[in-house]
Amino acid sequence: MQLGIRVLEGLQPYEPIWQAMKTFTDTRDATTQDEIWILEHEPVFTQGQAGKPEHLLLPGDIPVVQTDRGGQITYHGPGQITAYIMADIKRLGIGPRALVDAIESSIVNTLAEYQIEAYPKPDAPGVYINESKIASLGLRIRKGYSFHGLALNVDMNLEPFLRINPCGYAGMAMTQLADHSKDTDIKMVSQKLVDQIATCLPYNGIQALGSHLP
Repeated sequence: MQLGIRVLEGLQPYEPIWQAMKTFTDTRDATTQDEIWILEHEPVFTQGQAGKPEHLLLPGDIPVVQTDRGGQITYHGPGQITAYIMADIKRLGIGPRALVDAIESSIVNTLAEYQIEAYPKPDAPGVYINESKIASLGLRIRKGYSFHGLALNVDMNLEPFLRINPCGYAGMAMTQLADHSKDTDIKMVSQKLVDQIATCLPYNGIQALGSHLP
């Protein structure tokens, strides 16, 4: 089966996208095509189900949303690729751990195309460059269907990460593609990332589904 891709234009508010993910997941069946939604969010902190209030330090003017994904707190904003992966992992024949591994591998492979050596950590989900975090993961699986996904820092204002303990780690250093490469065209990075996700999961191709939610 092909992986359907939706590339949403402009900055997207968090909560309507979250609700759309839940609706898509709750109404899909064994014949529904898997989809990935690529977008940039308006500035927002999201707190996962395991999130602890002490990791939110000084949110200031950025809203905080309690969400149903796994993990702790993170920041989304302009210049960051957010990729939401709605996959039928039973149909793919994989479990949650293999899904996480595939997503992390897709990010590592994407950065390798920019001659950047990155790596995952077994004890701290996400992808890192020289101990600084460049990508975060947060997933939810319901009835064998995944939703939520990953956030890859491309060319953004990293200051809001100083207002939190990213992913629950005090003092965690954050980085972005722009710190390591001059080539930061977000549309090109997004396409490379989608290609890698489709390869790592694996699918037999990609189908463009337009720029609107289903």
